Amino acid sequence: MNRFNCDADESYINVQLNTQLELPTHRDTVLHFFEQMKKGFPELKNFYTRENGDLVLEGDKEQDSHRWLAIESRRLCSGHFNPSTHEESYRQHELMLDLAPHLLTISLLDCEALDLMFGFDFNYDGNHDEIVAEALGVGNGLEGFLEIPRTRVTNFEPSLTMALDDSGQLQCRLAIETRPRFPTAVRGRDFPRDPISVFFTVRQYWGSGPEITFLESLRRQREIGEEILRQAVIPRVVRPLAQAIASR
Repeated sequence: MNRFNCDADESYINVQLNTQLELPTHRDTVLHFFEQMKKGFPELKNFYTRENGDLVLEGDKEQDSHRWLAIESRRLCSGHFNPSTHEESYRQHELMLDLAPHLLTISLLDCEALDLMFGFDFNYDGNHDEIVAEALGVGNGLEGFLEIPRTRVTNFEPSLTMALDDSGQLQCRLAIETRPRFPTAVRGRDFPRDPISVFFTVRQYWGSGPEITFLESLRRQREIGEEILRQAVIPRVVRPLAQAIASR
């Protein structure tokens, strides 16, 4: 069981390898990389090209849990939606990072940053910004705005980025994304069904960063990220938001 998604409607773990140079798009190179990933995860069966040229290999999106991969212009992506355990996601991400240097000729010199992102989605038909402000608060300096008569919150998407080491090369970012937008959502009461999303990302920059492999970095980012999830993100953000929605 995924111990981190019990409070959210959906959860996912994504990895993004950001590069300085454009990734290869040659037919043989791309197909060989995706075929090797498919050997590890046979459910990756659907291959297609997006309108912008991104190359995608994914599983059945109709299933509650599915995997996906994408080769973008300067970003290699791996995602797992609603994993049963975190280990099931990391197996996929680690295989991608193990294959990419050789099959896609991505070196440490070419790498800009490696992102490990934990995502949580909450279904809510009401005012997204209002429920986020209620659940998390807006801080002492802004509380007076919520007391102004005949007003309501129409845009509240808090975010916070912190350096995790002295060099600033290792960082984490918490961001909340709401979908309804004023004036339509307020005037017409037409709140969309898209979810409220909580994104928590641990990013390792390269350049003057560490002389470690992508796999070594991912494992360190995982250890740090899961500890912050346990200490702060789940109890102070995810759970209060879930409770506020459930109370409506």
